Amino acid sequence: MSEELILVINPGSTSTKVAVFGENKEIFKTNISHSAEKLKEYKSIVDQYIFRKDAIIKIMNENNVNFDSIKCIAARGGLLKPGPSGVYAVNEKMVSDLKNCKYGEHASNLGAIIAYDLSKDYNIPAFIADPVTVDEMDKLAKFTGLKGLERRSIFHALNQKYIARKFSKENNKKYEDLNLIVVHMGGGISIGVHKNGRVIDVNNALNGDGPYSPERAGTLPTLSLAGICFSNKYTKSEMLKNLAGKGGFVSHLGTNDAKEVENSALNGDSKAKLIIDGMIYQISKGIGEASTVLGGKVDAIIFTGGIAKSEFITSEIKSYVDYIAPIFVYPGENEMEALSENVFRVLKGEIKPSIYE
Repeated sequence: MSEELILVINPGSTSTKVAVFGENKEIFKTNISHSAEKLKEYKSIVDQYIFRKDAIIKIMNENNVNFDSIKCIAARGGLLKPGPSGVYAVNEKMVSDLKNCKYGEHASNLGAIIAYDLSKDYNIPAFIADPVTVDEMDKLAKFTGLKGLERRSIFHALNQKYIARKFSKENNKKYEDLNLIVVHMGGGISIGVHKNGRVIDVNNALNGDGPYSPERAGTLPTLSLAGICFSNKYTKSEMLKNLAGKGGFVSHLGTNDAKEVENSALNGDSKAKLIIDGMIYQISKGIGEASTVLGGKVDAIIFTGGIAKSEFITSEIKSYVDYIAPIFVYPGENEMEALSENVFRVLKGEIKPSIYE
């Protein structure tokens, strides 16, 4: 293979997505599943990195792709020091922060750790792009009514930025010239206000702020939440899991499968219908709130993420918010393509990688 190839690595909680891309085509893409029994062998997520690295090397061999043909590695960024959007070269400081979970523990932390190991083994550069901690929020957006407690920018930055740029390009516009509201709907839901190329306001989707979702509890009544926290009914770790992991659909219906809930709702299950309608209502209200940040001057509202595949959910949200701006749907997560495209922009000299410090 003479063309420039990029290896893309995207670790999730129970699987590792791996792909190899040429500039204009996909060589292969696969999802390596890891059994719960196997993952239980490791004390922490970070301890899994050798096991997952070996699985990646094995899948490369199975697909007859030699590391000699790989120009560079693109890995999903984890919980890192908050900073601006961009492509970052993986370095020792980044890997140290991820291994020590300095800014939190998450499966995505493994991406840069594995990429760094492979980059040293095969003498090829490694990058991440738009980690979940991308922070471009305006100062006012971070304030709360409690001193010392700030809103945090933790969201689906990779897919939100990728889709916003893709939409801009398809409409012969510059991303930096547009005002967009991008709604990523998956296990968590993020509503990002994109103003002139920056996400100036967004909910902390990872930890459950904003609309409730298949796995997140969403923003909750403060006094009632404080009462539950001090009721001795739950430990701190159990309560955190209730907010992100066992919230939303899981709390109400015992499943995080949005398609299953939708099918039940459309087949006469009144409880499922009520819960899914509640999520739709909260997403719609969040979009309305986001539009005020832009003074009502919104060029487009964009739906993306796995739930955006649902015609029922997207059409119901449209019925609430289509008066604000034209609505466009880009279903799916697109993370692998986003990582590949970002790093190809580096290879072509369109952007320079940032240094993580």
